[in-house]
Amino acid sequence: MNIPSELQYTKDHEWVKIEGNMATVGITDFAQGELGDIVYVDISTVGQSIGSGDVFGTVEAVKTVSDLYMPVAGKITEFNINLEANPEKVNEDPYGAGWMVKVELSETPTGLLSAAQYKELIGK
Repeated sequence: MNIPSELQYTKDHEWVKIEGNMATVGITDFAQGELGDIVYVDISTVGQSIGSGDVFGTVEAVKTVSDLYMPVAGKITEFNINLEANPEKVNEDPYGAGWMVKVELSETPTGLLSAAQYKELIGK
């Protein structure tokens, strides 16, 4: 199970990488494993300001659809367009090519988990 120490996590299994006032967001290796083969990523919130904890899209796997929850508050500035044609990138490389959105932060993030706290949450 890959849980990069430089990232922060949510209890809803999203990860976030903060660089200055920008954040990159995706789902964790644990989450993609639980979902199974991802066949579609639906994010229609680009350009919108989303609050921390709000739904910003959905991810569809072969047998289920799951909401995506924003780990930080801010304006979604970019969607990983490569996921439209290749949603399986989320399964193959959740922390790299499988990232989902970039967000311009509107406030300092709070309540995020460290890698160690996330490992404890998922029992790894």
